[in-house]
This record gives sequence, structure tokens and C-alpha cells, in this order.
Amino acid sequence: MIIASALGIIGYPIGHSISPRFQQAALNHRSIDAEYRAYAVHPDAVGEFVASLRAEGVLGSNVTVPHKETVMPFLDEIDEWAAEAGAVNTIVNRNGRLTGYNTDGYGFLRALRESGGLEPAGKRALILGAGGAARGVAQALIRAGVGRLDIANRTLARAERLAELATARGIPAAARPLASGGLSAAAASAELIVNCTALGMTHGPDETASPLTAEQIPAAALVYDLVYNPLLTPLLRAAERAGAATLGGIAMLVYQGAASFELWLERPAPAAVMMDAALAAMRARQAESG
Repeated sequence: MIIASALGIIGYPIGHSISPRFQQAALNHRSIDAEYRAYAVHPDAVGEFVASLRAEGVLGSNVTVPHKETVMPFLDEIDEWAAEAGAVNTIVNRNGRLTGYNTDGYGFLRALRESGGLEPAGKRALILGAGGAARGVAQALIRAGVGRLDIANRTLARAERLAELATARGIPAAARPLASGGLSAAAASAELIVNCTALGMTHGPDETASPLTAEQIPAAALVYDLVYNPLLTPLLRAAERAGAATLGGIAMLVYQGAASFELWLERPAPAAVMMDAALAAMRARQAESG
């Protein structure tokens, strides 16, 4: 049995996270004597918490909102993906030296390929939203050689900045308002539609809303919603009505967590075990909420 210090995830608030459920399942499956906990860290205490990760035996931590950017100045090194994304979701301690990684792009692509059955190279993709999650998705699709990228967002300037990332790599891209005829045209020709907004999220700003209607979704597209609570979002329901293939956000959540596990432990993560635990946690929450 490997003896290791506790791992965890920091955020504020953090009670919604199911990472402790599936990460602990992975640790137990690999007979690693460690506890993975959720830590509610106030923004004023981020530096102090990160410093505590340098202690002997500590492996590191996951990072979620609102700390993905604020942890960066307290780290010794930033991985290329994290630097390009401008956000860190995984911290690894190696002999007191802290390195920041971003496994979101890896998790997104692995879920897309393995769970969604779609290779993005050469495909036409539409991203809904232009925040931190959208930036990570755009970065991953650009690296994977997407054929065309459209970004729709309420604030057009933010979408334009994401589109510039693609055009700088020689990939045709355009920014569009989230509610417009141009959005409908982009959706109609898309082979991949990715929702990076909070629309449809349980306890979110509008949990009953979908960024697209069934009429706007082509049957030939794969609709990928990064929202994982609920498991079947309003957008995914609309996509089902349109006859399109669907993929929920739980796969990306698990696969980015599996990548973190492998960075900490330097051994393969039991992804199937983690997926089962994550799905069980989500179903239990939905049963509790009625």
C-alpha cells in the first residue's frame, strides 16, 4: 500500500463538487492510503493554502472557481497548457516545488473522442460562451486541428478575442452574438456544438434555459454540454428532440480528474471506477432534490 498525504480540491464555495467522491474511489481502488477532501478557501487565503501544499508528503490539489487564476502567482512553474489557458486546475508538489497544470483541455478531448465518438480534426465547431471554460475548449480544439470555429457570446468582444486565437493559428473563425440569426446559421452548419455557458445548470442563473432550440440544432451534429448537473440538461433534451447525438459534461469532469490523478501518482487512473462513482454521486443528488 502506498502511503501518501491527503489530496483535495479548493474553491469558494465548494459544496457542489463531486470530485471527492470519484477521486476517493480512485485512491481506494489503487490501495492508496490518502484522503481527498474539499476545501472552501476564501479568496484572501489562497496564498496561505497554496503554501501549505509544499509540505513534505503532500501530493497537490485540484483547483476550481474562483481560484483557477489567482493560484498562479503562488506557483513555481506553469505548464504550457495552463499558461495558454490562463488558468490552473491542478497543482503538483514535487519536493516542495509547485507546478500548475490545466487538464481541462485533455479531459474535454478525451471525452469527445472516447465518449462522443468524434474526432475534431477538420470539423466545424460552434462554442457557446466565451469565459474560462470556453477558452480551454477553444484551445483544445485548435490544438486538435478543428476545421472552423465559431464562438457565440452575449458580449461580442470576448468572443472576438477567442476567435483571434484560432485565426492566429490559421483556422477560420468568427464571433457571433449569442442571440442572433448569425448564431442559427453557425449552428446549422456545425458538426460539433459545445455549450460552455451556465445555462441549464441546476441552481444556476437560469436552470430551465437552453442556449439553442431543437429547431436550431442539426440532426447530424454532436451536442456537447459541459454542464453536468443535471445529467440531462435542457440543451441536451433539445438536441435529442432534433435527433442529434449528445454528450454531457460528466465525462469531461471525470477525465480531467483522471489526468490530475496521473500527474500526482504517476500511474494510470482507474477511469471506469471514477466514472461509476461520479454518476452514482450525481444520481444520488438528483434523487435527493426530487
